[in-house]
Amino acid sequence: MHALSTGPQSPASSQGARFLDDDARWAAVRRRDADAEGEFVFAVSTTGVYCRSTCAARSARRENVSFFATPLEAEAAGYRPCKRCRPDLPSRAEREAEVVAQACRRIEAAEEEPALATLAEKAGLSPHHFHRVFKRVTGVTPKAYAAAHRQSKVQTNLAAGSGVTETIYASGFNSSGRFYEAVSGMLGMTPSAYRKGGEGEEVCHAIGRSSLGCVLVAATPRGVCAILMGDDPAALRADLKARFPKAKLVEPTPSFAELVAEVVRFVDDPRRAEGLNLPLDIRGTTFQRRVWEALRAIPTGETASYAEIAQRVGSPHAVRAVASACAANKIAVAIPCHRVIAADGGLAGYRWGVERKRRLLERERG
Repeated sequence: MHALSTGPQSPASSQGARFLDDDARWAAVRRRDADAEGEFVFAVSTTGVYCRSTCAARSARRENVSFFATPLEAEAAGYRPCKRCRPDLPSRAEREAEVVAQACRRIEAAEEEPALATLAEKAGLSPHHFHRVFKRVTGVTPKAYAAAHRQSKVQTNLAAGSGVTETIYASGFNSSGRFYEAVSGMLGMTPSAYRKGGEGEEVCHAIGRSSLGCVLVAATPRGVCAILMGDDPAALRADLKARFPKAKLVEPTPSFAELVAEVVRFVDDPRRAEGLNLPLDIRGTTFQRRVWEALRAIPTGETASYAEIAQRVGSPHAVRAVASACAANKIAVAIPCHRVIAADGGLAGYRWGVERKRRLLERERG
């Protein structure tokens, strides 16, 4: 049987472009390449079955192998699915993403943080395995995800004008003591100051000069809350002021000036500068925080597509929401949204300009 040729296609993913001919597909089968999952299936004429690229079954002879774009095409040609790798079912990554997405929904719907054992039981996994899968897919532990969701609820309730007592119980805290233990780390300020738009809160900031223009770095006592890039210092300060409308913007200390210099060094030469390991004051919705944590897991010099990030945060269909989360990021380079690209390899948009994005990526890749 002849291999099925692929006809006109939509723009290929950066991975899929590697498997457009049969030689590349056969090489992927020989090395059981996980990157080829979902790009094609291969069928063996002597057994009458078709398999995933990663199937652990004994290797077939090349002359007996043909390739199909989808399981449906293989079955239309008379092949049946392999009982070992089950190519007719969603991939392992898709199954794990769905398990994690359901766990995320359970965490979000619960009045109090569910126990790890409870989440694992609902997922049909051992606690250890569930914990490992959850962290691999989302980039954070179930406990960290629950904390981020609780933080989002606290912020939403306070911003809506709810009183502190109402917020305590609406956000899943069963005592005021636990709330006040956690709230400083959640908000970077007192609940009353947060309700007033940061009134009474001090935000230290300074602007450095890099080869890509001005870089504004701002921090609360909790950590860096903004890294903004642009050509006009006044515009950067206005952007910061809009984020903390009632906060007091204060001048930098000598130690803060060194932090700004560290950010500038990274922008100018990320290969020589040490990776940014800054304390961050990250504020956003639960979903945004999941996306931003996934961005921080992308190694320097590498990229990921919006669709790949959506998979990693357990929401494979939320590609547009991922793009929106990237656009909402106000902590440039430390939360590296510049490493997220379109499925066809294009740079797509960037809050601080596509040209800056291109140059950042070029410098990271060397």
